Amino acid sequence: MNEDTKKLYDKVNEVIERDIRPLIEADGGMIHLRDVEPDGTVLVELAGACAGCPGAAMTLKGGVERILKSLIPEVKEVKLAY
Repeated sequence: MNEDTKKLYDKVNEVIERDIRPLIEADGGMIHLRDVEPDGTVLVELAGACAGCPGAAMTLKGGVERILKSLIPEVKEVKLAY
């Protein structure tokens, strides 16, 4: 991971820990940051109540991606890591 990608990873991780994790945990779910790619793609894992939930895609795009993109312009997309 190059230095710019590492800085982006750290920013994304901070926002997930501060702003996103509490929201997801309030509904019994969990989120884990798996990777940040140089092109601004963020890979996360949803677990707990989110795993297999029909609303997980909406949580991912309408919640996680929206928050990350609004606070970190370098984030281009959020995808599930498998």
